[in-house]
Amino acid sequence: MKVILTGATGMVGEGVLHECLLDPEVEEVLVISRRISGMSHPKLTELVHDNFFDLSSIAERLKGYDACFYCLGISSVGKSEADYTRITYDMTMHMAELLSRSNPGMVFCYITGSGTDSTEQGRSMWARVKGRTENHLLQLPFRAAYMFRPSYIHPTKGLKNTYSYAWTITWLYPLLKPLFPNQLLTMKELGNAMLQVARTGYEKPILQVPDILRLAHQQDRV
Repeated sequence: MKVILTGATGMVGEGVLHECLLDPEVEEVLVISRRISGMSHPKLTELVHDNFFDLSSIAERLKGYDACFYCLGISSVGKSEADYTRITYDMTMHMAELLSRSNPGMVFCYITGSGTDSTEQGRSMWARVKGRTENHLLQLPFRAAYMFRPSYIHPTKGLKNTYSYAWTITWLYPLLKPLFPNQLLTMKELGNAMLQVARTGYEKPILQVPDILRLAHQQDRV
């Protein structure tokens, strides 16, 4: 499997990249980012590109891949709806549309979040924008597209881009997991689920935490 990955300088992208590099069936990972991730591995190629709204200069480099794990995103805190939409919807769709034309056999996996609003009509701005993004990604001519909606993600020890708040409650995870089994998952489980869905597919395009855990456990048995 040859994978394109975005968002490697964030917690989720770095964690998914870590699992990709550990997976023996992943032959190559092309990371597209505005800055170097700092990771080094024989499977890893990093492509630094400043303008994600103009991909013409790197379009040829993006052909011939089996999967895209789109982990790039920003918080809506302090953002206007226009600014949040520009990054969350416009930029995502610009890359996805190019990839769907260049790699019609590709599986596209997009990280959204629990509470995303598929109706696009709710009161929460971020949930509406994420819902619109999901809906339009599912209309693109990929082999398949999957929307991942995690809630709390337990970080992988040793990685450097973990959100500061995550480490402050890490010690609580073993206590909270039995109480909220369908709301909490690990970074390893998320990464493995994305790899598994790229290999085998899944029965529905929008994956909540129980779906992610189910796929992750299938990956463990491979």
